[in-house]
Amino acid sequence: MNDTVVTLVGNAATGVDYRETPTGGVARFRFAVTPRRWDRRNSAWTDGSTSFYTVCAWRNLGANLTASVNVGDPLVVHGRLRVRDETLDGQRRTFVDIDAVSIGHDLTWGTSAFKRVARANTALTERPVDMSAAASAANAATAGNGSGSDAGPGAVGKPVHTQPWLSEQDESAAPVGAAGVPTGPL
Repeated sequence: MNDTVVTLVGNAATGVDYRETPTGGVARFRFAVTPRRWDRRNSAWTDGSTSFYTVCAWRNLGANLTASVNVGDPLVVHGRLRVRDETLDGQRRTFVDIDAVSIGHDLTWGTSAFKRVARANTALTERPVDMSAAASAANAATAGNGSGSDAGPGAVGKPVHTQPWLSEQDESAAPVGAAGVPTGPL
């Protein structure tokens, strides 16, 4: 795909408006980006002209955005740039939109606390009940690497935490590669 992907740093200029649509929920808000430069002549920081963007976030990102962002929050927005022209009241106007892929608070200006959201539909993240031969072999290899107390070869033991920032429940839900190391996204 030949999309223009951008990362913008600025502030939420409006509150987040969340709506349900037939294709999933969408959250929209206006985002203000003001460049700031050092003026050598006056020995002071000066603000440039502010650019405004409409940011759209779909599905889970939109729902989480609605619960997390307030007017004035410093944000980092990453997504696809969309430029559209419309004629309103006989005048041609250009609008710049961002289809967000990810959004987060800009920690340069403060702190933030992450809180994982429990999902109602876990079918996409649960491991199937019957494990394939490859996953069984991976578990056997993991159990025989000295992590279990006195488990023999081929015995299935407690998984080795290869990613200490995940809880045991999170790590067991991640896809497992041939060596027993989770290979999926975090």
